[in-house]
Amino acid sequence: MLATAFATEEFIGAPVNLAGALEATSARHLLPSRIEGAIRIIGAKDHAFREGDPVTSVYQVEAGHICLYRLLPDGRRQVIDFAYPGDYVGLGAVGHHTASAQASERTRLRAFPVSAFRDLARTNPELSLRLYEAVSQELLAARELLMTVCQRTALERVAAFLLALSRRNERRGEAALELVLPMTRTDIADFLGLTIETVSRTFTKLRQEGVIDLEQCIIVTICDIDRLVSLSGGGFDNHRT
Repeated sequence: MLATAFATEEFIGAPVNLAGALEATSARHLLPSRIEGAIRIIGAKDHAFREGDPVTSVYQVEAGHICLYRLLPDGRRQVIDFAYPGDYVGLGAVGHHTASAQASERTRLRAFPVSAFRDLARTNPELSLRLYEAVSQELLAARELLMTVCQRTALERVAAFLLALSRRNERRGEAALELVLPMTRTDIADFLGLTIETVSRTFTKLRQEGVIDLEQCIIVTICDIDRLVSLSGGGFDNHRT
């Protein structure tokens, strides 16, 4: 998940999170071999599940992207995370989903019965430990994201967001300076607690100052990583490509 990349390296250590709890261990092969997962394809803006739905499956994103969000009582939306290929969604919910999962584009998911998944975790100590570490990191990530939304300026928030994407790519062996933004500007705004106009102005400012380059609004090239770290307001001092 993207949100865990907001947490600082000082606290994270090994790159384990809810998305990568199985990915970072040899236990990852246990899901396909012991639990039969059904393929589910959903279109752009369709939902894998909605907030309040009963939890029946854990989903792995195989292609596409998922936006996880919650609705406030007055109808406003708070995006809480983005799931990429390889990530798992619905893993931490108990009883009913606490967030909605909406596809940003046509997305292929593999659905695993949650009961079978939990039975496997009960009988596999290594997997259980990984999941515990994952939940701990999700809690840390939530605190870091809260600080980003509540205390940082708009420029700091967008800079920290881009660095989080860069850090995620780096951990997965992908290009740390070439970022693809599958989410809309509205999604980014609702994730960072900003308006769409502010997000667009901030991207333009970063481009004009030579910190980033933009191609078709979805491909971001980081041109000055040190400047971006400085603009993020701290918390990414150890980030280097």
